[in-house]
Amino acid sequence: MWSVMRKSVLVLAGGSAGAAILHVKVPFPFVVEDRTLPAGEYTVQSVGADPSKLLIRGEKGTTAKAVVLTMPVAGHDPAGEKPALTFTRYETQYRLTDVWESRSRGRAIVQL
Repeated sequence: MWSVMRKSVLVLAGGSAGAAILHVKVPFPFVVEDRTLPAGEYTVQSVGADPSKLLIRGEKGTTAKAVVLTMPVAGHDPAGEKPALTFTRYETQYRLTDVWESRSRGRAIVQL
């Protein structure tokens, strides 16, 4: 049986290149590591001074949160100059794969 995989890019609302905290409204449930987070508004930020750990925390009624390990990713931001989250779709499920802060500065989520 074949799985259907499709990449989808979501541009962050209100974030700016180089911002310490990114704000995003995700219109669908998504998977981070082994957890499914509901659709809603989230902040994404580094944990302390360690850029390899990101905290994804729900806002405005969304109480979900996750801390994930990341590593630098090569390439360019698929949304151009705007910060973006990249999701990979597997059939009916979206998995967070990358967080882009600027055109050339991105982090890939380490899949455990």
